[in-house]
Amino acid sequence: MQYRPLGRTGVQVSTLCLGAMMFGPWGNEDEADSVRIIHRALDAGINFVDTADVYSAGASEEIVGKALRDRREDVVLATKFFMPMGEDDPNRRGGSRRWIVREVEESLRRLGTDHIDLYQVHRPSADTDVSETLGALTDLVRQGKIRYLGSSSYSGSQIVEAQWTSRERHLERFVTEQPPYSILVRGIEEDVLPTARRHGMGTLTYSPLAGGWLSGRYREDTSAGPASAARPPARFAMDSPANRRKLEAVEQLALLAEEAGLTLIELAVAFVVNHPGVTSAIIGPRTMEQLDAFLPAAEVALPADVLDRIDAIVAPGVTVNPADNSYGDFELRPEQRRR
Repeated sequence: MQYRPLGRTGVQVSTLCLGAMMFGPWGNEDEADSVRIIHRALDAGINFVDTADVYSAGASEEIVGKALRDRREDVVLATKFFMPMGEDDPNRRGGSRRWIVREVEESLRRLGTDHIDLYQVHRPSADTDVSETLGALTDLVRQGKIRYLGSSSYSGSQIVEAQWTSRERHLERFVTEQPPYSILVRGIEEDVLPTARRHGMGTLTYSPLAGGWLSGRYREDTSAGPASAARPPARFAMDSPANRRKLEAVEQLALLAEEAGLTLIELAVAFVVNHPGVTSAIIGPRTMEQLDAFLPAAEVALPADVLDRIDAIVAPGVTVNPADNSYGDFELRPEQRRR
């Protein structure tokens, strides 16, 4: 396993980060099996684990906490807040100080730890001042409850605004950004990746298999795409023109992987971690078999000719289905551009 600096923090993290979204009712309901998968990842050299309060309504954090009970100091532990943690109370969500100072205590309890290494805002907010969020997070750093701050799915302009706010108001800054990135979802190459690099941020990319499209399971003759409690089926309708283009790309990529002596999963994950702007790729296995399929990609260096052929299939900066761009969503709607 290789390790890279987490932005300018001085912390070193593995090029593969274990994502815990699939541990719990959203994916693997066998708690003991999930713990074994986490231990196997740590034994393979992964020292970076990412989860969120919303994953399986807190069950993922609880499973991670149990798995790390005797190995906490070996792991850079990341979690996230922002998504709704209840349907009845509109204040059990978001980036307000009121919610952050309450929810961090819940995450600490579920994780069974006295501090979180990287506490991330799961999504940007159109109606919350970024200084409100950064101010609350700064207080938590000073209290020793969190070590570093991160953002997730921020657009380039939102990254810049947050960095400017931190500097002008003398607040802790976001040291990482967590965007979606894969061969099929390359939108961040145009703005987010270079912006994060200019500000010395680490980049932790999620969904290197594009939500399952690059797993090798979904091909031209497939009638239904990947869907789960975490991935509603609407975006995965196989008869949509954008998704038909994705399937065509997958067919070409599968052939390329075979010619390169790789599995499609290895090609997809290696593509992400080979990008110089990426610190770590978040993998989200549900089973031990899936974890074992991910691990070899950490050691794969893609030659220039393979990268060129990938660019010919999906051009740099292009997201084949624009609906897969989840960053800065409220900024990108047509009505926001017209008014």
